[in-house]
Amino acid sequence: MSEQHPVSTEQAQRELDLIELVVASFDGAPDERLRTVLQSLVRHLHAFVREVRLGEAEWNTAIEFLTAAGRITDERRQEFILLSDVLGVSMQVVAVNNEAYANATEATVFGPFFVDDAPEIRQGEDMAFGAVGEPCWVEGSVRDTAGDPIPGARIEVWEADEDGFYDVQYTDGRTAARAHLFSDENGDYRFWGLTPTPYPIPHDGPVGQMLERVNRSPMRASHLHFMVSAPGFRTLVTHIFVRGDELLERDSVFGVKESLVVDFVKHGADEPTPDGRDLESRAWSNTRFDIVLAPAGV
Repeated sequence: MSEQHPVSTEQAQRELDLIELVVASFDGAPDERLRTVLQSLVRHLHAFVREVRLGEAEWNTAIEFLTAAGRITDERRQEFILLSDVLGVSMQVVAVNNEAYANATEATVFGPFFVDDAPEIRQGEDMAFGAVGEPCWVEGSVRDTAGDPIPGARIEVWEADEDGFYDVQYTDGRTAARAHLFSDENGDYRFWGLTPTPYPIPHDGPVGQMLERVNRSPMRASHLHFMVSAPGFRTLVTHIFVRGDELLERDSVFGVKESLVVDFVKHGADEPTPDGRDLESRAWSNTRFDIVLAPAGV
């Protein structure tokens, strides 16, 4: 970083004049929201540059970093979402856009691995589709803040396999460990998935290099993704996390919330499953996650 030194009054005024000049250049934007966002962005970016007295070599390094992030991004990988995640920006956006409301379930980061049009499964079916891992029976309910059931809520679920990879990270076109289903007439749901395990975010690119430079781990706490939507309700994007996971307090994307940490109960291969499924002598687990949706517009 450039050596800090006192800034003269004349120099400070030059810098402030530049800020006002750039801000004013957006005054003619017809879209008021766009104008507000860009002018605020300019003020904050310039404030950052002035606060740290950013050196030209450092500025060049930042441009090279962003260029590398763009080059590694493709239809299967989004390095800029990773960057947003590890800087906590993604979670801040979640916080701003999902204000606490009554007893509604808390939201958390979306992540880069959601895929539209995941296959539909019926109640009690398996969303793993052959992905490796310990089977896990997941059940719960979808209700409103008054406790009334929400039938027909669309529940999207997705997760990494036991090796720490999502299906889209493989090159064979598989669809596995992701699906959607609908809550039943009582607002309940149930399906087979995998017991979540910890895994690293992709760290072979510029974001991973940044984490290594600052001695931060790329590991995510074990989790299962949910996105739940129903007419008249705020769409919920969230995870559930495994109680006892040692990574809960140092999740690389700051996504853990205490209300989303749940028990995953382990069962031996000789214990019967809730639906009588034959797991061919495999151990399994079960968990429950009751979901409460906030009304739309709050």
